[in-house]
Amino acid sequence: MFTGIIENTGEVMAIVKDKSNLHITIKSDIASELKIDQSVAHNGVCLTVVNRNTNSYTVTAIDETISKSNFKSLKISDKINLERAMKLGDRLDGHIVQGHVDQIGICRAIKNEDGSWVFTFEYDASTDNITIEKGSISVNGVSLTVINSKNNQFSVAIIPYTFENTNFGKLKINDTVNLEFDVIGKYVAKIATLK
Repeated sequence: MFTGIIENTGEVMAIVKDKSNLHITIKSDIASELKIDQSVAHNGVCLTVVNRNTNSYTVTAIDETISKSNFKSLKISDKINLERAMKLGDRLDGHIVQGHVDQIGICRAIKNEDGSWVFTFEYDASTDNITIEKGSISVNGVSLTVINSKNNQFSVAIIPYTFENTNFGKLKINDTVNLEFDVIGKYVAKIATLK
């Protein structure tokens, strides 16, 4: 379980294909604090640490993860958002983020608002995922509030701290991002279809 408050960023150092899996090695300041078998969210995707040393660690993404995330387009030296699992008793500063990415989105617009930025993302609405005004969304693992919600599109406002301390500062038009829709909203939508 995560909160969507990014703790650190890492740099992709190596990507090794092994059958349908990807072994991804990431250089990060938090590497020395990690343990084997620990869960870490990578651009919002919960992955298990399988190897580590002082400055880097390795995780494995399986085919299911790769097919639902933007990991298929990961490259060496990409900047990746990192968050360790929350501790019981800590404040929940963002929203409930499971680390189970629902689908990818595509960055369609970036507007500089003189001190903040508005990013607009498009997604395939045939998956039945939805956003609502002032609802929560996780974009590359970052807990954000939805603005301008539409059928297959939404926007989020990014403050300077988030822009500078996550990979939002590196995003460009047509880049793909990992989307995890609000878990409570998903349950409500599912219940509504059962009636």
